[in-house]
Amino acid sequence: MSKTALIIIDHGSQMAAANEMLEKVVALVRRKAGGDFSAIETAHMELAEPSLQAAFDRCVAAGAQTVIISLFFLSPGRHSTADIPRMAAEAAAAHPGVEVHVTEPMGVDDRLAEVLLARVKATSGGPAPAPGP
Repeated sequence: MSKTALIIIDHGSQMAAANEMLEKVVALVRRKAGGDFSAIETAHMELAEPSLQAAFDRCVAAGAQTVIISLFFLSPGRHSTADIPRMAAEAAAAHPGVEVHVTEPMGVDDRLAEVLLARVKATSGGPAPAPGP
C-alpha cells in the first residue's frame, strides 16, 4: 500500500456548488489514480470545509508518510506561492516525520486548451477550432 497521500486544494467559496465541483474533480482523480495513493482528499484554503489541516490529518490517519498538496489553481499568485505553502508547513508540523510537498499551479497545458475549446463548442453549438501547437 502506498504511503503517499494526495490533497487537492482550491480557494474555497461561499457557494456550495463551487465547493462541490472540487469533490467531483477529486472523485475523477480517485478513479484514475487507482491505488497510487493511501488517500486522496479535498481541501479549501478558506471559506469552506474541509480545511487543509483537516485533510492533512485524515491523510496521516490513513497511513501517509508523504502528503502531496496539488493546487487546483490555474496561475501562480499569493495563495499558491505563499499562503498555501505556509499552511502546508503548519499542517505538517502537527505530524513530525511526515513529508509535505506542494505542486505548482496547473499553468499552461495543451489539455486545458482542449477543455476550453470543448466548452466553447458546447456553448456556441458549433464546431470548436482544432487545438493548435
